[in-house]
This record gives sequence, structure tokens and C-alpha cells, in this order.
Amino acid sequence: MTPDPAAVARWLRTRPSRAAGIRVLAVEGRSGAGKSTLAAAVAAEITAPVVRMDDLYDGWDGLQAGVDALLAWVLRPLGRGDRARWRRYDWTRGRYAEWHEIAGADAVVVEGVGCGAREAEPYLSGLVWLEAGEEVRRGRALARDGELYAPHWRRWAEQEERYYARHDVRSRAGLVIVTG
Repeated sequence: MTPDPAAVARWLRTRPSRAAGIRVLAVEGRSGAGKSTLAAAVAAEITAPVVRMDDLYDGWDGLQAGVDALLAWVLRPLGRGDRARWRRYDWTRGRYAEWHEIAGADAVVVEGVGCGAREAEPYLSGLVWLEAGEEVRRGRALARDGELYAPHWRRWAEQEERYYARHDVRSRAGLVIVTG
């Protein structure tokens, strides 16, 4: 099923602003579920910036570091009414690079594994879970990232398993969308 970004945008508009007047939409799901595609389409519908968890992870073993960065650099500042500011992780160099900033937005879309963490919940107006079978997800991820991702698939999936066991994101999602 192809997600309907306009429907997700309409749903988000009915949700309360929980981060100092800003609606924050989290688009979660396992690798290859279609998070980036849906997040970009919803952001275009509502004219909102997108924060990608891929920019926050500290490398292939950095899922928890990405959650910590999301909270410290993006969600907590937005919740205080401050500007969100984060550093993009440079996957080629293996370190954080330049800073990015959100200013003047009335909505923000965050996408990626970790954005629906329990600690993020007080700041989220909406949480969307995207679901697809492992073979579909793996095919999409490898088509997107090529052989760069192939040796890390299992390593990343193990982090996802631990994270989802602790945070039970799917059961807390306001919308569940099957994408394949």
C-alpha cells in the first residue's frame, strides 16, 4: 500500500502542538519501511523541515546516540521554545560535521529509527509507524544504499530489535501504515 501523505498531514493538523506550539510528527519503522519517502511527502504537504535520524546516528552502532542527539539537539530545545540545532553525521568521514538549524517552523517532521523513543513522546504531536516485511525492506534499503549497507544490515537490525523491545513504538503509534 502506498501511504497517503495528504491524509497523514490532515491527521497531524488535528493533533495538539506539544513542543511549545510546534507540531512534531515522528515517522518510525524498521530500515527500508519507507520512512524517508513518507516524511518528505508529508513535509511538502505542510511546508515543514525534516530532521533525519540518519543525520544524527553516530555511525553504524549509533542508534542510541542518535536518540540522545534528537532529544538534546532538537526536541528539548523545541519544547523550551528555543531553536533546534543539530550536527549532521558524515558517514564517509565517520564523525559529526556541520550544524543545521530550524527556526520559525510551526511543524517539524522527524523520520527514522529512534524518533519514536519513549523519551521523545512528550514532544510528539503524532507518531506514525510504517511496516513492511523483511525481504521488502531489505530490497528497498539495498536499492537505496547499495552495497554500502549490505555488510551492516544484520548489525543494524540487531540494534533495531533491542530498541523496539524497549520502546514498543508500534503499539504507541497513532497511525500504522503497511507499506509492503
